[in-house]
Amino acid sequence: MDERARDSAFVTALTTEHFVLQSARGALISEMVGRGTVYLSAVSSSLIAFGFSTQLGTRIDLIVAAVLPALFILGELTFVALLRNSLKNLELMLRMQRIRGYYRTLHPDAAQFFEPTETDREFAADLATVGMRGGLGSMLFTGASSIAAVNSMLGAVGVALLAGRVVGRQGGVVVAVGILAGLVLFALHLVHQRHRSAPVVLATSGPRAGRGATAA
Repeated sequence: MDERARDSAFVTALTTEHFVLQSARGALISEMVGRGTVYLSAVSSSLIAFGFSTQLGTRIDLIVAAVLPALFILGELTFVALLRNSLKNLELMLRMQRIRGYYRTLHPDAAQFFEPTETDREFAADLATVGMRGGLGSMLFTGASSIAAVNSMLGAVGVALLAGRVVGRQGGVVVAVGILAGLVLFALHLVHQRHRSAPVVLATSGPRAGRGATAA
């Protein structure tokens, strides 16, 4: 195979890889939307069931004791899945940006069609695709954080109800315990999410940082 044919085959392979990566990202996003929809639908349906149960005079405590743990477990599984898919989505985006960077070198006029990669703007855009931001609130806007917020509320309600059973009907204490439990649960989710995402974010910013160090 001569050099011209080899270059043509290489570009064809890159184009195919680019398409495969984009398809994989689409599949990940579809799965994330599906999982989130299933979880939120289960939560809303359970709340409606709780409302009907109170109107019918059914013992709501038994229903809550059976449903809340199931919802909480489903929420945790959904949170883990969304976090995994978000990080995988970011990895695929990084690989696509590398391919686009190569496309930029194929022709003198390619620069007007392919924006420069490995820049601060491009890095921020990559993170934004999974809801991440810079700073202390970097994990607050992801899909996983949304699920974590709802699930933390459910966990807080469960803890508050349990505390009410233990200490008796002391409204102020029970509410305070529930609020504290919700904040702690949500904070733990954010810490876990930040810990899991740190290696991926570092790998994404690695080429950009390395280039800056070389230029210095």
